[in-house]
Amino acid sequence: MLAKLIIFIIIISVIVIAHEGGHCVIGKMSGIGVKEFSIGLGPTLWGVKKGETLYSIKLLPFGGVTIFEGDDPDEADSPKSFRKASIGARFATVFAGPFMNFVLAFILSLIVIGSIGYDLPVLHSVIEGYPAEEAGLQAGDRIVSIDGRKMEIYRDITLWTMYHGGSQAEVVYERDGLMYQTTLTPKYDEEEDRYLFGFRGPDGYTKGGPLKVLRYSFTEVRYWIEVTLKSIVMMFRGQFTVKDLSGPVGVADVVGDVYESSKPAGIYYIWINMLSLVVLLTADLGVMNLLPFPGLDGGRLLFIIYEAITRRKPNEKIEGVINLVGMSFLIVLMFYVLFNDITRIIR
Repeated sequence: MLAKLIIFIIIISVIVIAHEGGHCVIGKMSGIGVKEFSIGLGPTLWGVKKGETLYSIKLLPFGGVTIFEGDDPDEADSPKSFRKASIGARFATVFAGPFMNFVLAFILSLIVIGSIGYDLPVLHSVIEGYPAEEAGLQAGDRIVSIDGRKMEIYRDITLWTMYHGGSQAEVVYERDGLMYQTTLTPKYDEEEDRYLFGFRGPDGYTKGGPLKVLRYSFTEVRYWIEVTLKSIVMMFRGQFTVKDLSGPVGVADVVGDVYESSKPAGIYYIWINMLSLVVLLTADLGVMNLLPFPGLDGGRLLFIIYEAITRRKPNEKIEGVINLVGMSFLIVLMFYVLFNDITRIIR
């Protein structure tokens, strides 16, 4: 139990340091004063002040914060105030947080892909009685595209069926250097509770040279960004609900499950699987923070873009109220998700 908790805290801390570190470093480089850089939330457990900035660790290992000069209305006239900085400096400072989440995802993907390889969309086999077999697809065929969407890794196929369900699709595949095209309609599988073309993925991973590792590391990050975006769309379409969301407690439970399932394979696979989990989580955080919602980085960027287009600053009181409402909603949502996580775990 202690090992799982320590791993969870390390994972969350690394992701938060990358995100808040992006805000902090770019803010300082842009001449914006940083009052505090903290990891965690709540009461301060430890802190040290260097220059103008207090670096601290808080009690609750969930999230973190970078407090700039000017965040307090009484400091609006400070020469290092966030609000007095140029539009470009403010945009770069806010955007740097999510961007560093993507950078972290890419760096860790390099390690994972370089260690275990990537899952090419090459069929190991086809399932009897499913559309793929009926259309004549065979083991060794490589799926090139589905409805014009290039399939770079095998999980792209799974993502397509998750998002499109039982929709008919034009499938292009390669066999012995020749291209073929067929029309397939995924079939619903009650046991797996999802639609399937009837493909079975590759038997293991493929390893490649440095350029391949570089390419498929970008692909890995792109895949998790796409998963997050499509999951958001599916939630608005009613295919997911708020009850399907997970907060820190749910993430901690997932970390524990991955740790337990990896233990029999040894420390190396615990390490690789944990890195893969961080890639997923940090890419997800980057996307979620860029959503144009008040209280998130995306909401702040929206106000900055408005200012850049109109050449006038938004009304500070109105902006403050909008952000307060947004933050209040996010806090309520966080507690609701926390309650669902706890309820789901103790059942």
